[in-house]
Amino acid sequence: MAHSVLLLLGIGAVVALASLMLWGGMAVLVTLLVLIGIFLLSPRVPPEAVMKLYGAEEMLPARAGPLGHILDELTTRAELPQRPALYIVPSGTLNAFAAGTRDNAAIAVTEGLLRRLTLREIAGVLAHETGHILNNDLRVMGLADMLTRVAQMLSYIAVTLAIINLLAILAGDPALPWWPILLLYLTPLLTSLLQLALSRTREFDADLEGASLTGDPVGLASALRRLDRYTGQFWEEMMMPVPARRIPQPSALRSHPETEERVKRLLALTPTGRPPLAVNEEPMISMVGWGPGTMRPRYRWPGVWY
Repeated sequence: MAHSVLLLLGIGAVVALASLMLWGGMAVLVTLLVLIGIFLLSPRVPPEAVMKLYGAEEMLPARAGPLGHILDELTTRAELPQRPALYIVPSGTLNAFAAGTRDNAAIAVTEGLLRRLTLREIAGVLAHETGHILNNDLRVMGLADMLTRVAQMLSYIAVTLAIINLLAILAGDPALPWWPILLLYLTPLLTSLLQLALSRTREFDADLEGASLTGDPVGLASALRRLDRYTGQFWEEMMMPVPARRIPQPSALRSHPETEERVKRLLALTPTGRPPLAVNEEPMISMVGWGPGTMRPRYRWPGVWY
Protein backbone atom coordinates (compact mmCIF):
# COMPACT_ATOMS: atom_id res chain seq x y z
CA MET A 1 0.00 0.00 0.00
CA ALA A 2 2.81 2.39 0.92
CA HIS A 3 4.64 1.58 -2.33
CA SER A 4 1.50 2.26 -4.37
CA VAL A 5 0.82 5.57 -2.60
CA LEU A 6 4.41 6.75 -3.13
CA LEU A 7 4.34 5.90 -6.83
CA LEU A 8 0.99 7.63 -7.35
CA LEU A 9 2.30 10.71 -5.55
CA GLY A 10 5.35 10.55 -7.83
CA ILE A 11 3.16 10.60 -10.93
CA GLY A 12 1.20 13.55 -9.54
CA ALA A 13 4.44 15.38 -8.65
CA VAL A 14 5.83 15.02 -12.19
CA VAL A 15 2.63 16.43 -13.69
CA ALA A 16 2.52 19.28 -11.14
CA LEU A 17 6.20 20.20 -11.66
CA ALA A 18 5.79 20.41 -15.42
CA SER A 19 2.78 22.70 -14.95
CA LEU A 20 4.62 24.85 -12.36
CA MET A 21 7.60 25.52 -14.64
CA LEU A 22 5.37 26.84 -17.40
CA TRP A 23 2.39 28.49 -15.75
CA GLY A 24 3.27 29.06 -12.09
CA GLY A 25 1.56 28.23 -8.81
CA MET A 26 -1.97 28.56 -10.16
CA ALA A 27 -1.27 25.74 -12.62
CA VAL A 28 -0.24 23.48 -9.73
CA LEU A 29 -3.55 24.22 -8.00
CA VAL A 30 -5.46 23.42 -11.19
CA THR A 31 -3.44 20.20 -11.60
CA LEU A 32 -4.26 19.14 -8.04
CA LEU A 33 -7.96 19.81 -8.62
CA VAL A 34 -7.85 17.74 -11.81
CA LEU A 35 -6.09 14.89 -10.01
CA ILE A 36 -8.65 14.96 -7.19
CA GLY A 37 -11.42 14.85 -9.77
CA ILE A 38 -9.78 11.86 -11.46
CA PHE A 39 -9.43 10.11 -8.11
CA LEU A 40 -13.12 10.61 -7.33
CA LEU A 41 -14.40 9.65 -10.79
CA SER A 42 -12.09 6.82 -11.90
CA PRO A 43 -13.62 4.09 -9.71
CA ARG A 44 -17.11 4.93 -10.99
CA VAL A 45 -16.60 3.35 -14.41
CA PRO A 46 -18.79 0.21 -14.28
CA PRO A 47 -17.07 -3.06 -15.24
CA GLU A 48 -19.91 -3.78 -17.67
CA ALA A 49 -18.86 -0.75 -19.73
CA VAL A 50 -15.25 -1.96 -19.86
CA MET A 51 -16.33 -5.41 -21.01
CA LYS A 52 -18.63 -3.96 -23.66
CA LEU A 53 -15.70 -1.97 -25.05
CA TYR A 54 -13.93 -5.24 -25.92
CA GLY A 55 -17.00 -7.05 -27.22
CA ALA A 56 -17.03 -9.51 -24.30
CA GLU A 57 -20.07 -11.68 -23.64
CA GLU A 58 -21.15 -12.46 -20.08
CA MET A 59 -21.30 -16.09 -19.03
CA LEU A 60 -24.21 -16.46 -16.60
CA PRO A 61 -23.73 -19.09 -13.86
CA ALA A 62 -25.96 -21.56 -15.72
CA ARG A 63 -23.65 -21.42 -18.77
CA ALA A 64 -20.26 -20.95 -17.12
CA GLY A 65 -19.70 -24.69 -16.46
CA PRO A 66 -16.38 -25.58 -14.75
CA LEU A 67 -15.16 -21.99 -14.98
CA GLY A 68 -18.14 -20.93 -12.89
CA HIS A 69 -17.41 -23.58 -10.27
CA ILE A 70 -13.77 -22.46 -10.07
CA LEU A 71 -14.77 -18.81 -9.73
CA ASP A 72 -17.32 -19.69 -7.03
CA GLU A 73 -14.64 -21.42 -4.96
CA LEU A 74 -12.15 -18.58 -5.48
CA THR A 75 -14.78 -16.06 -4.36
CA THR A 76 -15.40 -18.07 -1.20
CA ARG A 77 -11.70 -18.41 -0.42
CA ALA A 78 -11.06 -14.72 -1.07
CA GLU A 79 -14.12 -13.75 1.03
CA LEU A 80 -15.32 -11.29 -1.61
CA PRO A 81 -18.78 -9.74 -1.05
CA GLN A 82 -20.03 -11.29 -4.29
CA ARG A 83 -18.74 -13.39 -7.15
CA PRO A 84 -17.16 -11.42 -10.02
CA ALA A 85 -19.07 -11.64 -13.29
CA LEU A 86 -17.39 -13.87 -15.89
CA TYR A 87 -16.95 -12.66 -19.48
CA ILE A 88 -15.53 -14.29 -22.61
CA VAL A 89 -13.73 -12.15 -25.22
CA PRO A 90 -13.82 -13.42 -28.85
CA SER A 91 -10.07 -13.03 -29.35
CA GLY A 92 -7.45 -15.54 -30.42
CA THR A 93 -4.81 -14.21 -28.04
CA LEU A 94 -4.16 -15.63 -24.59
CA ASN A 95 -5.22 -13.05 -22.05
CA ALA A 96 -7.34 -12.34 -19.00
CA PHE A 97 -8.12 -9.10 -17.21
CA ALA A 98 -10.38 -7.76 -14.48
CA ALA A 99 -12.37 -4.57 -13.99
CA GLY A 100 -14.42 -2.97 -11.23
CA THR A 101 -14.16 -3.02 -7.43
CA ARG A 102 -14.49 -5.64 -4.70
CA ASP A 103 -18.24 -5.01 -4.51
CA ASN A 104 -18.81 -5.03 -8.28
CA ALA A 105 -16.12 -6.78 -10.32
CA ALA A 106 -15.82 -8.65 -13.60
CA ILE A 107 -13.17 -11.01 -14.99
CA ALA A 108 -12.72 -11.59 -18.72
CA VAL A 109 -10.82 -14.42 -20.44
CA THR A 110 -10.24 -14.79 -24.15
CA GLU A 111 -11.23 -17.66 -26.42
CA GLY A 112 -7.56 -18.22 -27.18
CA LEU A 113 -6.79 -18.72 -23.50
CA LEU A 114 -9.60 -21.27 -23.12
CA ARG A 115 -8.38 -23.25 -26.14
CA ARG A 116 -4.69 -23.44 -25.25
CA LEU A 117 -4.50 -23.62 -21.45
CA THR A 118 -5.45 -26.55 -19.28
CA LEU A 119 -8.22 -26.07 -16.76
CA ARG A 120 -5.65 -26.17 -13.96
CA GLU A 121 -3.75 -23.31 -15.62
CA ILE A 122 -6.97 -21.37 -16.23
CA ALA A 123 -7.78 -21.73 -12.52
CA GLY A 124 -4.42 -20.12 -11.73
CA VAL A 125 -5.14 -17.24 -14.12
CA LEU A 126 -8.60 -16.67 -12.61
CA ALA A 127 -7.05 -16.73 -9.13
CA HIS A 128 -4.47 -14.14 -10.24
CA GLU A 129 -7.25 -11.80 -11.45
CA THR A 130 -9.20 -12.46 -8.24
CA GLY A 131 -6.06 -11.42 -6.37
CA HIS A 132 -6.10 -8.08 -8.23
CA ILE A 133 -9.70 -7.57 -7.13
CA LEU A 134 -8.97 -8.58 -3.53
CA ASN A 135 -5.98 -6.21 -3.29
CA ASN A 136 -7.92 -3.24 -4.77
CA ASP A 137 -5.34 -3.12 -7.58
CA LEU A 138 -7.97 -2.21 -10.17
CA ARG A 139 -8.67 1.13 -8.54
CA VAL A 140 -4.99 1.92 -7.99
CA MET A 141 -3.94 0.98 -11.53
CA GLY A 142 -6.98 2.72 -13.02
CA LEU A 143 -5.99 5.91 -11.25
CA ALA A 144 -2.38 5.59 -12.43
CA ASP A 145 -3.61 5.04 -15.99
CA MET A 146 -5.78 8.17 -15.83
CA LEU A 147 -2.83 10.21 -14.56
CA THR A 148 -0.73 8.94 -17.44
CA ARG A 149 -3.42 10.04 -19.88
CA VAL A 150 -3.38 13.52 -18.33
CA ALA A 151 0.39 13.56 -18.85
CA GLN A 152 -0.16 12.59 -22.49
CA MET A 153 -2.43 15.60 -22.97
CA LEU A 154 0.27 17.80 -21.46
CA SER A 155 2.73 16.49 -24.05
CA TYR A 156 0.36 17.63 -26.81
CA ILE A 157 0.30 21.05 -25.18
CA ALA A 158 4.11 21.00 -25.18
CA VAL A 159 4.18 20.37 -28.92
CA THR A 160 1.78 23.27 -29.46
CA LEU A 161 3.93 25.54 -27.29
CA ALA A 162 7.05 24.51 -29.20
CA ILE A 163 5.41 25.50 -32.50
CA ILE A 164 4.33 28.83 -30.99
CA ASN A 165 7.88 29.36 -29.71
CA LEU A 166 9.36 28.77 -33.17
CA LEU A 167 6.92 31.20 -34.72
CA ALA A 168 7.76 33.78 -32.02
CA ILE A 169 11.49 33.38 -32.69
CA LEU A 170 10.96 33.84 -36.42
CA ALA A 171 8.88 36.94 -35.75
CA GLY A 172 11.45 38.34 -33.30
CA ASP A 173 9.05 38.18 -30.34
CA PRO A 174 9.91 36.96 -26.80
CA ALA A 175 9.77 33.17 -26.50
CA LEU A 176 9.04 30.83 -23.64
CA PRO A 177 11.99 28.96 -22.05
CA TRP A 178 12.63 25.62 -23.72
CA TRP A 179 13.43 23.52 -20.63
CA PRO A 180 9.89 23.59 -19.21
CA ILE A 181 8.49 22.69 -22.63
CA LEU A 182 10.91 19.77 -22.88
CA LEU A 183 9.93 18.54 -19.40
CA LEU A 184 6.26 18.86 -20.32
CA TYR A 185 6.88 16.83 -23.47
CA LEU A 186 8.72 14.12 -21.53
CA THR A 187 6.07 13.93 -18.79
CA PRO A 188 4.31 10.88 -20.34
CA LEU A 189 7.62 8.99 -20.43
CA LEU A 190 8.37 9.73 -16.78
CA THR A 191 4.86 8.88 -15.60
CA SER A 192 4.87 5.68 -17.68
CA LEU A 193 8.08 4.55 -15.98
CA LEU A 194 6.45 5.14 -12.59
CA GLN A 195 3.34 3.29 -13.74
CA LEU A 196 5.48 0.37 -14.90
CA ALA A 197 7.06 0.13 -11.45
CA LEU A 198 3.64 0.25 -9.82
CA SER A 199 2.23 -2.39 -12.16
CA ARG A 200 5.14 -4.78 -11.55
CA THR A 201 4.57 -4.54 -7.82
CA ARG A 202 0.86 -5.23 -8.20
CA GLU A 203 1.54 -8.20 -10.51
CA PHE A 204 3.91 -9.86 -8.05
CA ASP A 205 1.37 -9.42 -5.24
CA ALA A 206 -1.45 -10.78 -7.43
CA ASP A 207 0.70 -13.83 -8.23
CA LEU A 208 1.21 -14.42 -4.53
CA GLU A 209 -2.48 -13.98 -3.78
CA GLY A 210 -3.50 -16.22 -6.68
CA ALA A 211 -1.18 -19.01 -5.59
CA SER A 212 -2.53 -18.72 -2.05
CA LEU A 213 -6.16 -18.91 -3.24
CA THR A 214 -5.65 -22.03 -5.35
CA GLY A 215 -3.03 -23.68 -3.14
CA ASP A 216 -1.30 -24.50 -6.44
CA PRO A 217 1.54 -22.11 -7.42
CA VAL A 218 2.75 -24.63 -10.04
CA GLY A 219 -0.50 -24.27 -12.01
CA LEU A 220 -0.14 -20.49 -12.23
CA ALA A 221 3.57 -20.77 -13.08
CA SER A 222 2.73 -23.16 -15.94
CA ALA A 223 0.08 -20.74 -17.23
CA LEU A 224 2.53 -17.82 -17.17
CA ARG A 225 5.08 -19.76 -19.20
CA ARG A 226 2.48 -20.71 -21.79
CA LEU A 227 1.19 -17.14 -22.00
CA ASP A 228 4.72 -15.87 -22.52
CA ARG A 229 5.25 -18.35 -25.36
CA TYR A 230 2.25 -17.04 -27.29
CA THR A 231 2.72 -13.30 -26.65
CA GLY A 232 4.81 -12.55 -29.72
CA GLN A 233 8.22 -11.06 -30.49
CA PHE A 234 9.37 -7.49 -30.89
CA TRP A 235 10.09 -7.85 -34.63
CA GLU A 236 6.37 -8.33 -35.21
CA GLU A 237 5.97 -4.62 -34.50
CA MET A 238 7.25 -3.98 -38.05
CA MET A 239 4.74 -6.26 -39.77
CA MET A 240 1.40 -5.25 -41.27
CA PRO A 241 -1.05 -4.30 -39.96
CA VAL A 242 1.02 -1.96 -37.84
CA PRO A 243 1.58 -3.17 -35.25
CA ALA A 244 1.06 -6.87 -36.07
CA ARG A 245 2.43 -8.14 -32.78
CA ARG A 246 0.15 -10.51 -30.90
CA ILE A 247 -0.42 -7.93 -28.17
CA PRO A 248 -2.38 -9.55 -25.34
CA GLN A 249 -4.01 -6.32 -24.19
CA PRO A 250 -5.22 -3.19 -26.02
CA SER A 251 -2.35 -1.01 -24.86
CA ALA A 252 1.17 -0.21 -25.99
CA LEU A 253 2.27 -0.31 -22.35
CA ARG A 254 4.04 -3.55 -21.45
CA SER A 255 3.48 -3.49 -17.72
CA HIS A 256 4.20 -7.05 -16.54
CA PRO A 257 7.48 -8.22 -14.98
CA GLU A 258 9.67 -10.81 -16.65
CA THR A 259 7.90 -14.17 -16.74
CA GLU A 260 10.86 -16.17 -15.48
CA GLU A 261 11.16 -13.92 -12.43
CA ARG A 262 7.47 -14.41 -11.66
CA VAL A 263 7.77 -18.19 -12.14
CA LYS A 264 10.85 -18.31 -9.92
CA ARG A 265 9.01 -16.53 -7.12
CA LEU A 266 5.97 -18.78 -7.46
CA LEU A 267 7.99 -22.00 -7.34
CA ALA A 268 9.85 -20.75 -4.27
CA LEU A 269 6.65 -20.32 -2.25
CA THR A 270 6.19 -22.51 0.80
CA PRO A 271 2.87 -24.39 1.20
CA THR A 272 0.18 -22.28 2.89
CA GLY A 273 -1.75 -25.22 4.31
CA ARG A 274 -4.73 -24.49 2.09
CA PRO A 275 -5.78 -27.56 0.06
CA PRO A 276 -5.25 -27.26 -3.71
CA LEU A 277 -8.31 -26.24 -5.70
CA ALA A 278 -10.08 -29.31 -7.06
CA VAL A 279 -10.07 -29.17 -10.88
CA ASN A 280 -11.45 -31.85 -13.18
CA GLU A 281 -9.81 -31.47 -16.58
CA GLU A 282 -12.16 -31.27 -19.56
CA PRO A 283 -11.81 -29.68 -23.02
CA MET A 284 -12.68 -25.98 -23.31
CA ILE A 285 -13.25 -25.54 -27.03
CA SER A 286 -15.52 -22.52 -27.20
CA MET A 287 -17.78 -20.69 -24.79
CA VAL A 288 -19.51 -18.22 -27.07
CA GLY A 289 -19.50 -19.92 -30.46
CA TRP A 290 -17.02 -17.73 -32.33
CA GLY A 291 -14.62 -19.55 -34.59
CA PRO A 292 -11.10 -18.56 -35.70
CA GLY A 293 -12.47 -16.93 -38.85
CA THR A 294 -14.26 -14.22 -36.90
CA MET A 295 -11.44 -13.61 -34.45
CA ARG A 296 -9.74 -11.00 -36.61
CA PRO A 297 -8.03 -7.75 -35.59
CA ARG A 298 -10.56 -5.33 -34.11
CA TYR A 299 -9.80 -1.64 -34.16
CA ARG A 300 -10.94 -0.43 -30.75
CA TRP A 301 -9.78 2.51 -28.71
CA PRO A 302 -6.92 2.91 -27.97
CA GLY A 303 -5.48 0.53 -30.56
CA VAL A 304 -5.58 -2.80 -32.32
CA TRP A 305 -7.16 -5.64 -30.35
CA TYR A 306 -6.53 -9.15 -31.64
